[in-house]
Amino acid sequence: FFQKTLTAVKNWFTLFGWSKGQNPVSIPHSLRRDVCKVQKTSSQEKVFKQDLGKDTKTVYDMLLHLSGQLVPGVTANQSLPRDPVERMLQLHYQHSSLLAFLKSQGAYLPHVMPEFLLEPDDYKKWIKVQTALKVDVKSSDRFSDNDLFILEDSVFETMSKRAWTDVLLQVYKVFVLAHVSSHKISDPFSLGSMQSMPRIKSEPLSSNIYSSYERTILTWLNKHYEKNRKTVWKNCKKGEVPPMRWIVNFDQDLLDSLVLAAQLAAYCPYLIATHFVRMYTKPRTPEQFLHNSLILVSAMHAVSLAIDIKV
Repeated sequence: FFQKTLTAVKNWFTLFGWSKGQNPVSIPHSLRRDVCKVQKTSSQEKVFKQDLGKDTKTVYDMLLHLSGQLVPGVTANQSLPRDPVERMLQLHYQHSSLLAFLKSQGAYLPHVMPEFLLEPDDYKKWIKVQTALKVDVKSSDRFSDNDLFILEDSVFETMSKRAWTDVLLQVYKVFVLAHVSSHKISDPFSLGSMQSMPRIKSEPLSSNIYSSYERTILTWLNKHYEKNRKTVWKNCKKGEVPPMRWIVNFDQDLLDSLVLAAQLAAYCPYLIATHFVRMYTKPRTPEQFLHNSLILVSAMHAVSLAIDIKV
């Protein structure tokens, strides 16, 4: 499940996270590596000699594109000190500023520490510096044994991959999903056939699982499924019109592909005759679920949706 999530995040940010077209993202490697654009001039003797080039895009370019804001304390053309320890400390400061900025926008990242976003070698330098600091102040009892997370190489790599994935998920939540507005959606329950269906409440505290934006999407899914199910499958070749349902989650309720097909049919009705009439409206076996998934993917490819979807 985590690998599928990571792949989806990588694909979305590669395609849509940048201001000038696609930019390949690898998690965590390119995000850790491309953190600063170094401007080389004769006067910059103390600048670290890594030249990423003018066209290199950093995570800060991504945030500027998605949010319209710069991370406080981090300039657009940030330079790195040449000294390895000073360089590591500046990167740690930048990552701290990044996390603080995202949290101020509503991101939930209490489990992500700045050092988890560093390169492995920089993480080792961070541990070394902190261990030395701990020894220096040991007599003051400022530190406890649990203050420092010392991870093995393989564990750190897993932790770093998870941390960067969660950072990107929260970036998507606060800067992309937050643009979804319930004010732009007409009342889906105005349809006579939906009067008896319980509403999905949009109040912030009405769910401890989904945000108000995610519940807006669930409302949208309910609207189009109920509005289109009788139209899309009135001439279905593999069953009858699918029954009414209440869509309350993004996993179990979407497994049979019928809900997603109804959404696509709302905007591309010409796909009904060529694709959706061949779907099972009451799938029961794994083969029937796979059949429906293949038809949905084929329909998406037919309208050139720029998303790398695989069954």
